[in-house]
This record gives sequence, C-alpha cells and structure tokens, in this order.
Amino acid sequence: MASISVLEKKDFLKWFLDKYQLKRRECAWLLNFLMSDDVLMERVHFVEKAEFCPKALMISANDVDQVPFAFHKNQHVTMDAEKSFHDIRLNRSEEIFIQLNFKEKQLVPEYAAVLEENPYLPENREEEAVTSLLAEIVLDQSLRTQELGRLELDIDRALSEGNREQFNQLSKKYAELKALES
Repeated sequence: MASISVLEKKDFLKWFLDKYQLKRRECAWLLNFLMSDDVLMERVHFVEKAEFCPKALMISANDVDQVPFAFHKNQHVTMDAEKSFHDIRLNRSEEIFIQLNFKEKQLVPEYAAVLEENPYLPENREEEAVTSLLAEIVLDQSLRTQELGRLELDIDRALSEGNREQFNQLSKKYAELKALES
C-alpha cells in the first residue's frame, strides 16, 4: 500500500467535503468522525472498486448517479450509515477502504494524490497467481537442471568404474528426467 500521511488524507477529506455536496448527510458526519481520529485515519485507504475489499465505505456526491451510501464488510452490505459508524468505532484496528463517487474524479489532482491501488481487485489476485505459477516453473526447471547435472556425474562415475547395472539405472533415470523437459 502507498504511504499517504494522515495529514494528507485529512486535508483531502476537508477539501472534498467543502467542494462536494453528499447525497446523504450522515456520510459527512462519518467522514468527519474518521478525520477526528488519527488512529482510524492511518487505516483509511481511498481506492476504486471498494466492493472487493473486506471493509469498505462507498459514498456518493450529488453530481453522480450512484448509490448514495453503502457499507461492505465481508460480503455483507448495508445502506445504514449508523451500522457502519458502530462497526468502525468498535473495530478500530481494521483497515477501511473508501470509494468516493463524484463527477470526473479521474481529472481531480487532489483525489489522485490520495488514491491507492486496491490490493483486493480480482486482477491483482490473478496476477499474483500467474507470478506464483511462473516462479514454481522456474524453480522446477532449476531443480531438474541440477538433478540432471548430478545424474551426469554419477553416470560418468559408473562408466569409469565399469558398473554396467548402475550405468543402466542412472541412464534410464536421466532419460526420464530429460523427457519431462520437453
């Protein structure tokens, strides 16, 4: 996660509340409550597609055609701002992801300055899975190459010692391992 200071987040929220009229008055109260507590503000992250996050607030200004307010927590959704307030107050150690919906937000530098990448997006998980798979493939290949090298040394030793049985066993193993490379 990007490191955005509590002061930067507070300044942004003050600017946002001055500039935009929210669809629900309780949302302004909720944001002001968050700003009043530095410990909570440390855990606040502004993201897009917050519905994928374990705990998220979605708040809309009057200038957009989106849900006025939604609170998502572990696949449960409520439109009750009071429930979200109590959850936040009682679970102060949990990260809070906030999605603000307002007109042309992509063009607003103040918003861009506090916006963080959403670590819970499905694309991120797919990307991690691909990266993990590639790492596994590279590790397997490296171990196979190391094993082939060891077998080559053992085959050479069996040849120099004239041990036909061991030579045949090791050669068979080598051929099987080589076939896996293809």
